[in-house]
Amino acid sequence: MTDTEITIIADRLAISDVMHRYATAIDMKDLGLLEQVFDETVESDFTTLGGKPWSGARADWIEIMRGTVGGLTATQHLTGNHVHRIDGDRAHLTAYLQAMHHLSGARGEPDYLIGGYYDVDLIRRAEGWRISRYSLTVTWQRGDRDVLRQAARRLKG
Repeated sequence: MTDTEITIIADRLAISDVMHRYATAIDMKDLGLLEQVFDETVESDFTTLGGKPWSGARADWIEIMRGTVGGLTATQHLTGNHVHRIDGDRAHLTAYLQAMHHLSGARGEPDYLIGGYYDVDLIRRAEGWRISRYSLTVTWQRGDRDVLRQAARRLKG
């Protein structure tokens, strides 16, 4: 195996690890781990989930994420089928997603499950690969999306 092939394999593993840390951080509500995932500024587009395109500081995005999933009893984000395109210090990842959102004591159905894929742009920094832009395309959903709103209300108090 050549040095170039080893570098490509190492980059692919490191890029996939960013997505694994992202999913783990959300599910464990580990905001410190999320700081290791995003670049200092980040762009997001969750319009297929009802959100609006967003751009700003990492800390602000992490706070928005906390407000979205922090009130849920549990989440489970599974990513797979990672397809990598690497060009020097920039990369693009497409990753399939299934994400379960559960709210104990919800009015109505307590679960909301989505499926789809992320398109993720990453940049290599001294500390490793970081997400600079990403979007979620929801291709299917099941359950009650209202659990997200109910959880956000519970979090606020």
